[in-house]
Amino acid sequence: MKVRRWTRTSKLFTGGTGMVALLLASVPLAFSPDIVQKTTTLLILVLLAAMWNALAGYGGLLSVGQQAFIGLGAYGTVFFAGFGMPPYIAMVVALVVTGSLSIPISLFALRLRAAQFAIGMWVIAEVASISVRLDQDLGAGTGISLSQLYQYDPNYRQAYTFWLALAFTAVFLAALFFLLRSPLGASLQAIRDDEDAARSLGVRVAARKRLLFVLAGFGCAAAGVLIVANTLFIEPGSVFSVQWSAYMIFMVLVGGLGTFEGPILGAILLFAIQTTFTQGGPWYLVGLGATAALFALLLPRGLWGTIEERLGLRLLPVGYQVVDKK
Repeated sequence: MKVRRWTRTSKLFTGGTGMVALLLASVPLAFSPDIVQKTTTLLILVLLAAMWNALAGYGGLLSVGQQAFIGLGAYGTVFFAGFGMPPYIAMVVALVVTGSLSIPISLFALRLRAAQFAIGMWVIAEVASISVRLDQDLGAGTGISLSQLYQYDPNYRQAYTFWLALAFTAVFLAALFFLLRSPLGASLQAIRDDEDAARSLGVRVAARKRLLFVLAGFGCAAAGVLIVANTLFIEPGSVFSVQWSAYMIFMVLVGGLGTFEGPILGAILLFAIQTTFTQGGPWYLVGLGATAALFALLLPRGLWGTIEERLGLRLLPVGYQVVDKK
């Protein structure tokens, strides 16, 4: 028996990701603004799924409050743009400021365990939402537009927003990929498999969890700034909605918790469902919940987790495989 990380499939797929990125970068040049906007939405979903999977799949942190960072990132963009800052610069500043807030928040949140952590994060998101509702300069409860983006031609605006979304998604996926491949990655996967056993072996569980929490905070803040740039209008009831956490949970559970490829697959599936059945009203959300429940019962490892288990297929060399030398 031998242990290996790279396979022929993973080499081909990893080498092909650069080509995929180049093809995606050409989308604004080849398709209509409507297609570009929808593809931007897909990239946002991929980013959110990957960040929630980093928390839950590798740190065991089941959060239902990541919408706090989404909302603060979106409103932070409006806030900084309101001071005369160029809107796309305001997005980057809002990302850094909002993401940095995850550091002090982690000092409190990571003291909580299991359901307490989930509820605590939801409370933090509600506090952030209430704070925005009390600020008249940010539209209070009625919402506000990122009007500074209207100075751009709609075609150019959609293209710039798409390229920014592609860049953010690529950066955060790459950061998670290299983190999991580093010596820290082995300890993170040990925490995922058995936190108590990892701690008994000397793994600094709290520090590793804080690293994932901060990474997810920055990633969700990036999603927030992209949401306001893509829609041009936000209001607290939607951008701070727990529905964002429901979407993230759905994508990760269906795609495969604790796998790298699974959340991406789950995001594509959710995007396809939204595009096809979004006019279903409340039944659309009921259908999402029922689908997630069925996957949890019948395919607990999700789509990609089941494929890995049954076929041994691995597209990205994140973990290791034990194979027969023959």
